Amino acid sequence: MSAHAEDLALYQEKFCRRLPESLDELHGPTDGVVDLPLHMAWSGMTSYDLGKPRQRMGLYRTVLHEGLCEDLPRYLNRDLLLQLWPVLRTLVGRSVRAVWEDAFPQLASRTRAAA
Repeated sequence: MSAHAEDLALYQEKFCRRLPESLDELHGPTDGVVDLPLHMAWSGMTSYDLGKPRQRMGLYRTVLHEGLCEDLPRYLNRDLLLQLWPVLRTLVGRSVRAVWEDAFPQLASRTRAAA
């Protein structure tokens, strides 16, 4: 295995360890303003208005990339994630997208349905 492939595998494993058991665990807010802690929002915005589509997408992108295992159920909402996924998947890194779609086939199926 090349060094690049090993790095990619480690990166994907990092995201796999953070996944919830089920999307049903994701009970985050669907409206209002969400303030992220510094361990997730270490650069850029820390406060997101879920009523604004670009900010909502930015929040989800940030949480998917930077959130820890305990952050995902707190900040992500199952129904909102499913709704956003066809576009959101194009905004997250390949490793994040692959890990989430492999773990939760309903995300990948929503993408095919939206195409």
